[in-house]
Amino acid sequence: MTLAFTICSINYLAQARTLGDSLRQTNPDWQYVIGLVDKLDQANLPASLLPDYPMLEIDQIEIEDFAGMCDRYDITELNTAVKPFYIDYFFKHNPEATEVIYFDPDIIVFQPLTRLKQHLGEYNLVVTPHICQPINDWLIPNELNHLNTGTFNLGFIGLQKTEESNRFVQWWKKRLVNECRIDLCNGLFVDQHWVNFAPIYYDKVWIEKHPGYNAAYWNLHERHFSEQNGVWRVNETADLQFFHYSGYGIHKPKEISKYQNRFTFEQRPDVVALFDLYRQRLLDNQNETYRNYPCFYIKPPKTLYYQSIRKSLKSPINTLISALENR
Repeated sequence: MTLAFTICSINYLAQARTLGDSLRQTNPDWQYVIGLVDKLDQANLPASLLPDYPMLEIDQIEIEDFAGMCDRYDITELNTAVKPFYIDYFFKHNPEATEVIYFDPDIIVFQPLTRLKQHLGEYNLVVTPHICQPINDWLIPNELNHLNTGTFNLGFIGLQKTEESNRFVQWWKKRLVNECRIDLCNGLFVDQHWVNFAPIYYDKVWIEKHPGYNAAYWNLHERHFSEQNGVWRVNETADLQFFHYSGYGIHKPKEISKYQNRFTFEQRPDVVALFDLYRQRLLDNQNETYRNYPCFYIKPPKTLYYQSIRKSLKSPINTLISALENR
């Protein structure tokens, strides 16, 4: 059995539902789970907002230093840091699962992922590089940006349940407890840089260069899209497997992604329908309601600010800061 999962807080449940709907349509025999970095009993979601997919709340997987991780990380860092912990949980508690596959919530799957299944029958890990061809300009993102953020995009990773992939997961867990920060000056970009080591440290890692895998703003320079008889194609040679809508927001519908400035929709009319589809699915899945729910585990900005000051000051001032926090 193949187990696919995503990770999000309540504010991203529209994206997680959209991903789940696409998997249900294209890979209906897979089990899909939403790893929820939040607390449902605190949010009091009405029944109409509860997804039609199983949700596994983060406090159920018993991360040893989870409270410390909440103190150290913002919402993006925290949601990425717990990824190998969820994989480890699924390895241990789902004996029928032969493969565990992670997708970021802002992905739509367009095809049965038979090629991925075949590779996971032969390889321990499957990862996708951000780019497969050189970039010949200095717009964003360029090759220097990818050196900063990592060779592989960890919005996707597939693992066969083997001893070797378990060794990888245990190593990755140890690194992300403290070092899953966005800190480019110190060589860190959440969970991604660490996986640069995966093909070196571990055996049988498949680097998937198929143009239909993990298509996104960062590789648009090498991929063009067309729809033929209801099937999306890439470069007229391959079927689009899954598209990653990273950085797209329905409140800025004219921007392909907030993280890039290379292309506009006017320059890339081939992707307009892909994004229109995604925008409508998010609206249908109540994106406007979910986005108003704050994550239970993330402290408000004021608290984080005072906390950062406290780390660099000694106790007499800490008393004053604590008083300010609790005003």
